[in-house]
Amino acid sequence: MSGQLQHVDDDGPARCSFCQEPAAGPCASCERPVCGDCCTLTEGGVRVWAVCLECDRKKGRSLSGAWGGLVVWLVGILVVLAAATALMGWIAGR
Repeated sequence: MSGQLQHVDDDGPARCSFCQEPAAGPCASCERPVCGDCCTLTEGGVRVWAVCLECDRKKGRSLSGAWGGLVVWLVGILVVLAAATALMGWIAGR
């Protein structure tokens, strides 16, 4: 060994999951690396995100499903906290 950095085969940029070209970034839905030719841009929203062609075919360009999942998750937490508070109030009132 010479004490210098050694080149490893995977030191290059991330490759697109579909065409093996250098990736521009991850898909906003499945997070696989995609290039500019293998993605579409999302519609409606404050920020524009890239979605791979496979996710675009399956789910569409909208990220409303992801936002809906987040809202359901947050509401679930609130329901659990309300139930815990009601249980504690019931126990304290006995």
